[in-house]
Amino acid sequence: MRRLPRPLLALVGIVVAGGAGALLVATFALPGKPTFSAIDLLFWVAVTVLSSAAPIRLPRGIVVSVAGCGVLAAVLLGGAAAGAWVAAIGITEWRELRGRVPWYGTLYNHAATVLPTVVAGLMLHVAIGGGPFAANPSTLVAAVVAGLAFVAINTGLSAASIALRTQVSIRLVVSSDLPTVVAGMLATVPLAWLAAHVYVTVGWWAAALFALPLVTTRGAYQRIVETRDMFTQTVRALSSAVDAKDKYTAGHSENVQRIARDIGETMHCSEKELEALEWGGLLHDIGKIGIPDAVLMKSDKLTREERMIMNSHPVKGEAIIRPVAKLAPELPIIRHHHEWYNGSGYPDHLAGEEIPRLARILHVADAFEAMTAPRPYRMTPLSVEQAMGELRKYTGIQFDPVIVEAFTRTKWAHQPREPHPLIEQKPIPMLEQVAAMKARTAVGPAIVRAEGN
Repeated sequence: MRRLPRPLLALVGIVVAGGAGALLVATFALPGKPTFSAIDLLFWVAVTVLSSAAPIRLPRGIVVSVAGCGVLAAVLLGGAAAGAWVAAIGITEWRELRGRVPWYGTLYNHAATVLPTVVAGLMLHVAIGGGPFAANPSTLVAAVVAGLAFVAINTGLSAASIALRTQVSIRLVVSSDLPTVVAGMLATVPLAWLAAHVYVTVGWWAAALFALPLVTTRGAYQRIVETRDMFTQTVRALSSAVDAKDKYTAGHSENVQRIARDIGETMHCSEKELEALEWGGLLHDIGKIGIPDAVLMKSDKLTREERMIMNSHPVKGEAIIRPVAKLAPELPIIRHHHEWYNGSGYPDHLAGEEIPRLARILHVADAFEAMTAPRPYRMTPLSVEQAMGELRKYTGIQFDPVIVEAFTRTKWAHQPREPHPLIEQKPIPMLEQVAAMKARTAVGPAIVRAEGN
């Protein structure tokens, strides 16, 4: 607990205290529903425990499960107190029992679910009263509204803790994962309402059949995450294929991606723009696949014809990526990341605001990374201070002044770069060398055996 940053420590304390207080108020001060028994409570706790067994981690770190269905069904049937206790006990995960979540994290996660559950219970009590549950349009609408309040508060508290722990803007955390969370919640709220209706009119065994659509919903979450991961891994593989052509550019695209994203965050870019910077950073040099190695790795000054060949890589890269519809937002970045602010860049000689903003961001990131890493034409990289001097020198000429200023507020402008891990490229042996090596290998064991006899 001592290792937690003070803001995060304060948030944990406030939310845990609030969750405990809400649980006590709901238990002793709010009216429950007399038709909801201890057996009913145990049933919905069991449903929620099973629903929490396999949570899904979304890209920004928010962990989701389909446990909200059981919690909201308990609120509809038993009121705020019943839902609060189901939330407090039922969302226990296996990773918590195995000690893979710190105790304060467990307390925070449970409190961050109890609080919105009590709020949702109060909203339902005001909207439909404290009588037995009745399935009608008004209770369905009330359940959807209460469910949206539940997901808004729960997601907000989860995002706040992630933002403080990872030093990332809460806006970015929420904007990245919220659409997926809300879509899933809108699917589970009607299920909770329908499960409550079936539980009352048919029985617990029929309500248990709703496990099937819950499993399907969880599978949809899983497929979303897996598809994104697979796509990202494919993009990284393409990026690595480009960097692998030249030992001096090993890791270049990964570094450009990170630098560009940090600039984008400093400039308060949207999540979609940051994602475009990430993938655009990885793929900005994909066109170099079509550049001959003799030109790409030449240590001497390029001739005019060679320079024209090298300068064609943004257009080649755009052509390579264009068939991939998912990467359409990255096309302007790939094509225009070598345009100069004064219009003397390539390939289209755009100037100023004509250059897409994300391409201007990537241009700064690309130039800084290249200056602070060894290249065939310059084996000794520039220091961070020297590279910053070059960026300022060409501000308004090559670089957008606003973006250079934003870059100065990132960590990259103030901390030394790590040594570049040059990849050792071993020469390919000639045929006669291979034959000689095989001859030595064949003779060696025979000599050893002879000496042993």
